[in-house]
Amino acid sequence: MNNIFLLLPLYFLSFSNIFSHSQKTTANTGTVKITFINTVKGKPLELNTGNYTNPFGETYTVTKFKYYISHASLAGAQGVVNDDENFYLVDESKPDALHFSFTIGAGNYNSLNFTLGVDSLHNVSGAQSGALDPLNDMFWTWNNGYIMAKLEGRSPQSKIINNKLEFHIGGFMGENNVLKNITLSFPPGKILNIQPGKTSEIIIEADIDTWWQQPNDIKIAEHAVCSTPGALAKKIADNYSKMFRIKDVLNN
Repeated sequence: MNNIFLLLPLYFLSFSNIFSHSQKTTANTGTVKITFINTVKGKPLELNTGNYTNPFGETYTVTKFKYYISHASLAGAQGVVNDDENFYLVDESKPDALHFSFTIGAGNYNSLNFTLGVDSLHNVSGAQSGALDPLNDMFWTWNNGYIMAKLEGRSPQSKIINNKLEFHIGGFMGENNVLKNITLSFPPGKILNIQPGKTSEIIIEADIDTWWQQPNDIKIAEHAVCSTPGALAKKIADNYSKMFRIKDVLNN
């Protein structure tokens, strides 16, 4: 019994240190919110009703637009802060799926990095939940894996039945790998300032117009559908990897 009473002060001291460390850690963190605005030539995307023209004079409408964002990280004076464990499905049809948030240390940051797509490990990890749930209609098979980005619509120039336009871009193995590592610097004079207990926001524009050109010309009359991994999917992915730019940084 005496030994127990002798140990009690040490126990409370240890608990106090843990609690103090927890308070300190929480007090030195804030939240970054990352918001995506999907556009066509700089104008907000309108599903089903918007009429657009690509660089080759081909007209089209968009009915679906989705893509995966993963392994987000921010770089600054504090080094690199990662959000490695989370996967996000940006879906134009769902307002709540156009942004996500995570906690990071207080301080200044000047660049954002993320993977466009789902890494090879999670492509072969069996049934998953959340953003990676196959019910999200972004998964093919255990061999072909996830659709990294999806663009569907209609175009008079499409030779497919019902003038279908369908780009389901995927592939994670070998020469068919379409995963893209994206690094975005902030606009001149802009710094992300994370303050304890507060939320700051990064607004990213994603322009569909890049899907058609630079470095590869993708004409609807020639390629209205891409629904398997391969050379065409890689060309389209090379194009759409250029669609992101940081439009603004809002500090609180």
